[in-house]
Amino acid sequence: MVLRERTNSRASAVRQSAFILLLRLPMDETVKPLRIPPQMSVYADEHGVFHLVQSLVSSLVIDQPEDPISYLISLLQRSSTDVPRVMLLGPPAVGKRTVAKKLSAELRAVHVTTDSLLQDQSELSVQARQHTQQGLPAELLVRLIQRRLNEVDCFNRGWVLEGIPQTRLQALSLQQAGVIPEHVVMLEAPDDVLLERSRGKLVDPLTGDVYHQTFIWPVDDIITQRLEKGRGMSETQQLVELQHFRCEVTGLTSAYQHVLKIINSDQPHADVYQQVLTFVRTRRRFRTPRILLLGPPGSGKSHQATLLSEKYKMVDVCCGQLLRSVAADGSSLGQEIQPYLDDGRPVPDTLALQVLEQRLSQVDCSCRGWILHGFPCDLQQAKSLQESQHQPNRVFFLELTDDVCLERITLRATDPVSGERFHAVTRPAPSSRVQNRLQTRPEDGARTVTHTLNQYRIHTAVLQSVYPDAVHIDADQDPHSVFEALESRLSTD
Repeated sequence: MVLRERTNSRASAVRQSAFILLLRLPMDETVKPLRIPPQMSVYADEHGVFHLVQSLVSSLVIDQPEDPISYLISLLQRSSTDVPRVMLLGPPAVGKRTVAKKLSAELRAVHVTTDSLLQDQSELSVQARQHTQQGLPAELLVRLIQRRLNEVDCFNRGWVLEGIPQTRLQALSLQQAGVIPEHVVMLEAPDDVLLERSRGKLVDPLTGDVYHQTFIWPVDDIITQRLEKGRGMSETQQLVELQHFRCEVTGLTSAYQHVLKIINSDQPHADVYQQVLTFVRTRRRFRTPRILLLGPPGSGKSHQATLLSEKYKMVDVCCGQLLRSVAADGSSLGQEIQPYLDDGRPVPDTLALQVLEQRLSQVDCSCRGWILHGFPCDLQQAKSLQESQHQPNRVFFLELTDDVCLERITLRATDPVSGERFHAVTRPAPSSRVQNRLQTRPEDGARTVTHTLNQYRIHTAVLQSVYPDAVHIDADQDPHSVFEALESRLSTD
């Protein structure tokens, strides 16, 4: 268990080191409040600086070259820093070879198989060939792969590893050796489908391409004429291999859970390949998260902001709470804000924006990112935010009907003793004693909520025009499902 935790966390720890290097500033925040110019993060996002540094530092720490400077120069001289590093896994007869050959050709990457690792006459390969009947020891397989992936073609063009690793031990050994893929694809299919594919397997003797009488048939008649029956395992052998794979699949998926996609291979080959290609072309880039959550009252903005903040350590910035906090701190700015709060009047945009800019410029927001909700509420506020140095790079609209919003808000009440919030339908009070002392906030009354909803609907269209690329999330589902929908759109391009 300790070994798995260490290897699972290695990739993320290495990537985090890139950002730690960026954050070592020669200033003491306890002596003087630290402000990082917000345009630094904007520039870094626009030019992919964080991704570049992450890629360079990750490669440097994993490969540990003797001459780090020359190594970094060679990395920068590559045609692209986004060379593919793909593992294609799955049971026998699932179609790994066909997908891997096509994928490596399209990506211009090197296709690496166990057979190709054993082809040369080096001492290491000769030693490995002596074990092929019993299976390669994990240590020897890792040495073979390291040697191959360090060659110039794999370094410059990237690689697609087909059917490697086959066991959890091999996966952990590769991780410890620094062989860390960007994408892992697990092809899956029922055992009866796999056995049927194995029986009808046909091979082109010139190219080694695999076809099948039912699943994959060549378009070219010339290829069809020269196809030969595939010489594979007997059905008994395949059942043994399938059983072995089923025993190892949980360990493999666990080892690569953060970069893994499982694809059902029991569908047309073209569909399978397209899903694999789409996933492999998805690049996860680090961008300092600057998230804006918009939505009607009762849509769950505060709750989702809390969940995101807790998991990703971003700063939760609720405009209303921030204004109350500043008003309570006794500063000159707070004294200007306090009368508006006392009278229940909206705080002027100029004051609200000044407070937001001060908060979003602090070191925690600049380094960890932020989630803003409660602002903007209209076109002028949105324009002011866009003209500031704090433009969001992810905008989400939580969509919910007025009826559901009213039900969520007007039926909720707070226990003044414990501070817990209850809801007449979704979370009723645990006892009549608690029920009798519940209190409803004045702003949660039906008339006030209806007015707030009307104001939101009036401004929704113009807000959407300011943020045309915003993602719309159905908030009429359980909070966990809403969170998953938000989370899935945070890091992909």
